[in-house]
Amino acid sequence: MSTTVSNIRPEPDKLLTELADYAASYVPTSHEAIDTARYNLIDTLGCGLLALRFPECAKHLGPVVPGATLINGARVPGTDWQLEPVHAAFNIGAMIRWLDYNDTWLAAEWGHPSDNLGGILALADYLTRSKQRTFTVGDVLRAMIKAHEIQGILALENSYNRVGLDHVLLVRVATAAVATQMLGGTKEQIISALSNAWTDGGALRVYRHAPNTGPRKSWAAGDATSRGVRLALMALQGEMGYPSALTAKTWGYYDVLFKGKPFTLGRPLGSYVMENVLFKISFPAEFHAQTAVECAVQLHDRVKNRLDGIDKVVITTQESAIRIIDKSGPLHNPADRDHCIQYMTAIGLIFGELTADHYEDKIAADPRVDLLRAKMTCVEEPRYTKEYLDADKRSIANAVQVFFKNGTSTDNVAVEYPIGHRRRRAEGMPLLVKKFEANLASRFAPAQCAEIMTLCNDPARLEATAVDKFTDMFVAESPKSSLT
Repeated sequence: MSTTVSNIRPEPDKLLTELADYAASYVPTSHEAIDTARYNLIDTLGCGLLALRFPECAKHLGPVVPGATLINGARVPGTDWQLEPVHAAFNIGAMIRWLDYNDTWLAAEWGHPSDNLGGILALADYLTRSKQRTFTVGDVLRAMIKAHEIQGILALENSYNRVGLDHVLLVRVATAAVATQMLGGTKEQIISALSNAWTDGGALRVYRHAPNTGPRKSWAAGDATSRGVRLALMALQGEMGYPSALTAKTWGYYDVLFKGKPFTLGRPLGSYVMENVLFKISFPAEFHAQTAVECAVQLHDRVKNRLDGIDKVVITTQESAIRIIDKSGPLHNPADRDHCIQYMTAIGLIFGELTADHYEDKIAADPRVDLLRAKMTCVEEPRYTKEYLDADKRSIANAVQVFFKNGTSTDNVAVEYPIGHRRRRAEGMPLLVKKFEANLASRFAPAQCAEIMTLCNDPARLEATAVDKFTDMFVAESPKSSLT
């Protein structure tokens, strides 16, 4: 019996073709999606600006080697660097994700679709400045909608974390598709970039979980979006694709990394993800804990003078929170702390707020924090888990109750939908704008902040603004990095 393998190339995998068709041809028209994308843009940029305050973030930024800047290169907001677009995408992506404060998508797989802005903004700015193609902010918003959709719909029914892979692989895929289209690539070139993105495999999730949680989780998305831009540029240079990168027997993605199970698209590609994306408005915290912190802040006045009298704290939560951020023992760094539901809840109970500074060593050294953490228990509520997975609800519920040594207790305070949920948009968007104003003020003088806010509050003028003129508004003295 012959074992010779046929070397006849098949037609591209159906999923590659579907994603390429969408990236090449879809034009977002949903007013809700475009308006939400505008809020998403300012929120995402604000998160990046705030991150520049932290030396551990700044040390990763700047040119890849000293002096490797580029005339007419892409600007890195909040700095005076202009870089080639691949490394500019890394810079912007790392800033955006550093504080775990940008948007979230929760499904079978979760992730942060605005991570793709690193690649989208860097490429749009570079192409406009170098006069190769012209992009407006409106073009960026529509590219964001498409990247959100590719990443989010792939996540609806396909759980990569269950096989130990990190969700940033979907950032690489989404950026590769959209970036190739932005470069003027054909459908075939988009398929090439997509096939190479899947062929890259996936990063391990080891850096997100105890006992190895570390800052790679804060720059991994920057790495992924920059890789997407690189693969797009290669596709435009004629780099070949791999038509059965997903389905090839033995060597394809499905067999090697997904236990032979093919991916499914949970719904047709459109603008669903942008319309339903979750914003982190109140707290820079892993999203499964957002409502737990909100509960803790509500309880702060009732417990702040009775901390020594606390016997135990019960956090009622969903299965995903228990699996990802239920953590005991020492917490070694800010990345460890913002992925610990007990730490975040303790901060809310003690201080009545949770900011990025609360993850730093100075606050973590407060003995009250670990004493309170040690008294906490996480319990799964099956209804919370069920409604977390319900496509019509997508709740992220938590409840917190404090029990005292004298036998009394607080109410069991529950919050089922975080303030950044679509069900709380009317309440959340004014607060998101205030968050952006505060983040601008962390980097710029009042006059510069006012100029940016005036433009961002005028949707029509913002959409019509050329990308290079927009990013010019975000120039500031660069933070010190290890290379400057």
